[in-house]
Amino acid sequence: MASYKYESGQCQKLAYVIQKHTASHLHYDLRLESDGILKSWAVPKEPPAAAGQKRLAIQVEDHPLGYEKFEGLIPEGQYGAGRVEIWDQGYYQLQNKTDNKLEILLSGEKLKGLYSLIRLKGKNREEKNMWLFFKNQDQKKQPKIRNKTGELSC
Repeated sequence: MASYKYESGQCQKLAYVIQKHTASHLHYDLRLESDGILKSWAVPKEPPAAAGQKRLAIQVEDHPLGYEKFEGLIPEGQYGAGRVEIWDQGYYQLQNKTDNKLEILLSGEKLKGLYSLIRLKGKNREEKNMWLFFKNQDQKKQPKIRNKTGELSC
């Protein structure tokens, strides 16, 4: 999965993947390319395909670029032991970013449209890693450029 970066003010097409991870508990790992790494969140339930569905997303350690392509078995005894498979993949375009909110336009095989990640207020470090992940009700925001199939293009 290649990433496309352009000068300020132009479209950025960045890698996005959700990996289905059957470890001690089934969950989904949301990964977004950002500044040369993959920002990552563990989502305990299947990611939201429709507006109105909200999912808890727990921010976890960053992963290196390239990990978005990983599928396979993590051996017993290693951190994250279990099966990892790609559930969805594609690109995203950052629409808005603050310390407590990311608004992204996803162009995946399963998930498409405007999504948000909003940090929940917490008192301790663990609670500050809790986010809500959901598809926005308002889907009027569009990327600056779309190709004939409706996917992001730069």
